[in-house]
Amino acid sequence: MLTRPLFALLATIAAMMVAGTERWPVCAQSRTSVDLELILAVDTSASVDRREYNLQVEGLVRAFQDPGVIAAIKSTGSNGIAVAVLHWSSANQQQLVVPWTRLRSGIDALKFSASIAKAGDRKFVGSTGIGAAVLAAERSIRRNTFEGRRKSIDVSGDGPNNSGVLPSFVRNQVVAAGVTINGLTILNESPFLDRYYRREVIGGPNSFVMAVKDYQDVVDGMRRKLIREISTAIADAGPSQLIRLE
Repeated sequence: MLTRPLFALLATIAAMMVAGTERWPVCAQSRTSVDLELILAVDTSASVDRREYNLQVEGLVRAFQDPGVIAAIKSTGSNGIAVAVLHWSSANQQQLVVPWTRLRSGIDALKFSASIAKAGDRKFVGSTGIGAAVLAAERSIRRNTFEGRRKSIDVSGDGPNNSGVLPSFVRNQVVAAGVTINGLTILNESPFLDRYYRREVIGGPNSFVMAVKDYQDVVDGMRRKLIREISTAIADAGPSQLIRLE
């Protein structure tokens, strides 16, 4: 005879199968504790040409080789951080190109850098769906196998939203789920994009947006942004900020 708890469990499983749930939920007990879950959402829309895309990739590759970034990772303690890379463009175009990976040491960071370099060419060339990208990133955080003390989405881009749901519409929902949204804006085509990101995109405790003038500044911008995002000392610094890298 089935006990009530067992019957309830079987009923839940059956309901999930009927509903066509796309993946099993991760039990809280099975999650790996980390200090930070960080997803790097990279703009691959049509406004980003091949050279500009390559500079974004180079920025990420070199950032995870940087002694300052490695020191920031080590500053998070023995649990380390979990990081993934997402490509995004139009509202229906998002793909995880580097899976969630735990980083606790310099060797881990260098291996992750190599994974970014091996991820290949951009996955999409469409319009700019920032809101949909934020939702996809939050969903990836929710479904991974880690549990972070902090959770962050890092959106980099060179233009405002022009596809799908508005980022300001989904921001409160994502922040309410315990996720902070930060940004790196490239101002070559939209000189006031950093202001747009601060007004419409970023949100949550200690959120910030960094601005670089052009793509040749992205490499250093990525490094400085990651140090700020990962470092526990900086993470507890205060309210949202807008930072221009001159």
